[in-house]
Amino acid sequence: MGSSSRVSWGILFLQLLALAEAGRNFWLIRQHVLKQREERAMQEVYDHLQQLLQGPAPLMWNPPIADTIRQPLDHFNREDPRTYNQRFWINEQFWQRPSGPIFLFIGGESSLSSLDVLSGHHVELAEMYGALLVALEHRFYGASINPDGLQDHNLQFLSSQQALSDLATFNHFVTQKFSLTSNNTWICFGGSYPGSLSAWFRLKFPHLVFAAVASSAPVKAQLDFTGYLMVVAASLSNPVVGGSKECLEAVAEAFAAVDNLVRAGNLTELAKDFHSCWDLEGVDDCAELVSNLADIFMAAVQYNNEYLKWSTVANFCDIMTNHRTGSAYQRLIVANNVFLDGMKETCTMNCHSKALEELRNASISPSGVGLRQWFFQTCTEFGYYQTCDNPACSFSHLMNLTFQVEVCQEVFNISSHAVQEAVSFTNDYYGADHPKASRVLFVNGDIDPWHALSVLKNQSSSELAILINGTAHCADMSSSSSTDPLPLVHAKEQIASQIGEWLKLARKINQDS
Repeated sequence: MGSSSRVSWGILFLQLLALAEAGRNFWLIRQHVLKQREERAMQEVYDHLQQLLQGPAPLMWNPPIADTIRQPLDHFNREDPRTYNQRFWINEQFWQRPSGPIFLFIGGESSLSSLDVLSGHHVELAEMYGALLVALEHRFYGASINPDGLQDHNLQFLSSQQALSDLATFNHFVTQKFSLTSNNTWICFGGSYPGSLSAWFRLKFPHLVFAAVASSAPVKAQLDFTGYLMVVAASLSNPVVGGSKECLEAVAEAFAAVDNLVRAGNLTELAKDFHSCWDLEGVDDCAELVSNLADIFMAAVQYNNEYLKWSTVANFCDIMTNHRTGSAYQRLIVANNVFLDGMKETCTMNCHSKALEELRNASISPSGVGLRQWFFQTCTEFGYYQTCDNPACSFSHLMNLTFQVEVCQEVFNISSHAVQEAVSFTNDYYGADHPKASRVLFVNGDIDPWHALSVLKNQSSSELAILINGTAHCADMSSSSSTDPLPLVHAKEQIASQIGEWLKLARKINQDS
């Protein structure tokens, strides 16, 4: 690796490295998106406090409660006495005692903080409906983990089933702490994997949670997730978000040129053109390279117009259709340079052997994205491997299923057959994209690649879906903004209205019982 790299990779590797969904560039962007979300949330909280304290009738503001609850390490073996501390946050600011509802924000594959009960559309809804806000960090992520928790022998206790049981225990804890009754209606919220957990909590524990909002929730597990890159391609050609047919054609031509150079053995040229931190040695390093290049477009689509102004479909399509730059291959070089400049990096991590070494590293990071953990969950529950195995794929066919699933064997000693069985079990256990739940609202953006594994149409009168035109991953979960496109504004209004209907129904049920 070049000595001029501007980050301490020893510190960031665990936060940024993953092969389960994409190359490292994607996770580098994801970490930056998480940081931008936190900074925006902090500004929103500051502005809200200023309004409270400087208004004509200053109001008292109490900071959220932050604490931990002791949870069984294994909910399904009561003879096992081991426990761990799980973090939670509680915001009572808007709660209309004694019968106000409880809004549960569910954590997932990254750490949580007090900002998760202070900012976001669910917080606006809590203010609207007088709800108590609570948030629970997912086991084995953030600081909700024992000091040796990422050792291989402990990872068996990391699963969605254990996480749902954590939520059930937390429900009982909050109920006892605040002396709640059946008049206090629980509604849960989550986005992405936590969106799936939100739907599944309602599905598996309907006596504890009355309704659920599941945003960008990939409830269907899938081993070979070819649909991800197909949606990315469709979004790159979608004029609604600044894409075009010409853009997609240029991307496909550029990746074909990269593949041709790989086949010709011109690895030194590729490493130089795309600023590889190391020389490319063999097909696995080349697979890392093309994954990292694809990440530029994958992340621009998934997080389009959310947090990084330079990482948008429109911006990269402008680059890829600028003929003055030269060939499509040369435009891809420019796109990679823009990415590196935007991330303040000087080289790209393309060494497969170093990737495996770091995935085996069981050191714990109490903040950011937990990528060793998430990769384990893809091997043992979900798959979600974003491949170019579809013949119509516009990216590199080096991004294949074999390359990605073999990492499960190399890192966790989990065979490809076991991964496939785990994916099948998950779909049998939860019902895939036909979960047969009730009072669940699935919300997706139509350019978000993850919508391909979610519920997109109403399944029944109480299992509902909203598909938002031109919006990306979890866009509906952000606080309302004057820059929200009209379809997103309408979707948030629908979500708020649906929650109001659920709360009316809960009151009626309680009155009749």
